[in-house]
Amino acid sequence: MQTDQFLLNMGPQHPSTHGVLRVLLDLDGERIKRSIPDLGYLHRGTEKIAEYRTYNQIIPMTDRLDYVSAMANNYAFVRAVEKLLEIKVPERAEYIRTIVAEVQRIVNHLFWLGTQALDIGAMSVFFYTFREREELLDLFEMICGARLTSNYYRVGGVDADLPKEFITRLYKFLDAFEGNIKEYNILLETNRIWLARTKNIAVITGEDAINFGVSGPSLRGSGVDYDLRKYEPYGVYDQVEWNVPVGTNGDVYDRYWIRIEEMRESSKIIRQCLDKLPPGRILTDDHKITFPDKGKVMHNMETLIHHFLLVVQGFKVPPGDTYCGTETPKGELGFYIVSDGSGKPYRMKIRAPSFIHIGALDHMAKGYMVADIVTIFGTLDIVMGECDR
Repeated sequence: MQTDQFLLNMGPQHPSTHGVLRVLLDLDGERIKRSIPDLGYLHRGTEKIAEYRTYNQIIPMTDRLDYVSAMANNYAFVRAVEKLLEIKVPERAEYIRTIVAEVQRIVNHLFWLGTQALDIGAMSVFFYTFREREELLDLFEMICGARLTSNYYRVGGVDADLPKEFITRLYKFLDAFEGNIKEYNILLETNRIWLARTKNIAVITGEDAINFGVSGPSLRGSGVDYDLRKYEPYGVYDQVEWNVPVGTNGDVYDRYWIRIEEMRESSKIIRQCLDKLPPGRILTDDHKITFPDKGKVMHNMETLIHHFLLVVQGFKVPPGDTYCGTETPKGELGFYIVSDGSGKPYRMKIRAPSFIHIGALDHMAKGYMVADIVTIFGTLDIVMGECDR
């Protein structure tokens, strides 16, 4: 029997795509035959603009890539620049960076869990996860004055030290967090709708996930034990005890379970880092890279000129190119930078996990019901700021 092709536009004005993504669905009844993502609604030309900015001026631009995890983006970018400069970051700064990066991971996973549950129909979890997320965003505000667009990491260290109140409140948060995770599990593991809509949905094998370039929790949910923090350690990840959670079935439920376990592992990493936090500098003492002391700028002409040149021209980076990947909450965020020896990158290319993951959407959605597309889109934890660069 001959039938007509049935196409359905999902988005861009759909709550789960947040107004910045359209997916064209080719349907056979209620079954998905093909899903074609249509990107570009949030394109800003970030990579091209970066060619006209100094390295310090690019850091706040990275806040806007994955705007749910700005700290992680800052970290990934400054690590790439430091690799080109071949500079050593002070030990205390490395500990602070690791602590803040793991706090950001928890913030990201709380946001994902609350919104994913909300999209599927479990509203209560949203209020629980956002309760904890607010506490952590308050801590971000304490160290950098902002809750979302943080601009906190610096090439060679961080912008400010951790105040005592930050450490005290973070310990208090960690003491209660394990109990909070149990609350999320009680709400979801006993919810038959949640289980029916996550188990055996959007299954992707480990081999297919690797072939699509999937990384992060989405890859580990398919049973692939790969985490840059463990196997190409940076920061102080090799100085603390923690495990890499790995799934077995590669479905939506496993990816949910991975993120729950990762929040537990992040708590362990943060607590150990706080216990071991050494004294010392929070920024490299290479004055060709860092800004001079503000007090000296106001009283010394040579220091004033040095400060002016760093602001206007930036610091010089040796000619060459490098790629540096960082394990952010959504997966491997990489920066490829080409330097011509000036204070601005000659070329900058971003390997954004969200952009890579959306390439697997059609494969993961094929054959499932049209009602599952929201679940499948959500399980990949895609933020369009990364896709439309």
